[in-house]
Amino acid sequence: MTAPSSAAPRRILGLDPGLQTTGYGVLEITDRGARVAEAGVIRSADRRDPADMAQRVKALYDGLVEVLDQWKPAALAVEQLYAHYDHPRTAILMAHARGVYLLAGAQRGVPVFSYAATKVKKVVTGSGRASKEQMQHAIARELGLAGPPEPHDVADALGIALCHYFASGSGIMGGARGATFTGVNLKALLGDDPDDLNEPEPQSESA
Repeated sequence: MTAPSSAAPRRILGLDPGLQTTGYGVLEITDRGARVAEAGVIRSADRRDPADMAQRVKALYDGLVEVLDQWKPAALAVEQLYAHYDHPRTAILMAHARGVYLLAGAQRGVPVFSYAATKVKKVVTGSGRASKEQMQHAIARELGLAGPPEPHDVADALGIALCHYFASGSGIMGGARGATFTGVNLKALLGDDPDDLNEPEPQSESA
């Protein structure tokens, strides 16, 4: 894909953090709405010892820095870390990847925003309990894709970026194109949904 020019529109980079595979999606914001500029995965384990944590997080860092330097996003949207009491080790391992991405964003001066997974689902599909398949179809509809994005890491990353697009005012409250989006849950976005009472607000995590 051709690298963007200096006059390219504002961009949002969405990340679905994972220690082995991280999905990413770059949205460009135009006067016609959001469109996918690029999407893919960053891997940490290819040809590396899975036990070598230092090399794995370095691979994730290097991969994200490459994406940041190429596309120069105005914002980085990341899923909030969810820790289940039955699997504390999983949360600790995931935190390694998430910390790397927060560091890379801060070093590049890119503000980082966090969204709970249920918030992303509500805003994009209208239901905080939407399945991965429902998310994929909603994202494809909203972004005008030919079919559901694959793999699910990429779909989740695009969903997080799309959530930030709406929540930041670039979508529904930022132009006529956004007002035509049918899959967005206005109550979830505007904070009127009773299910949101115990969810934290979107949070910027860069200094």
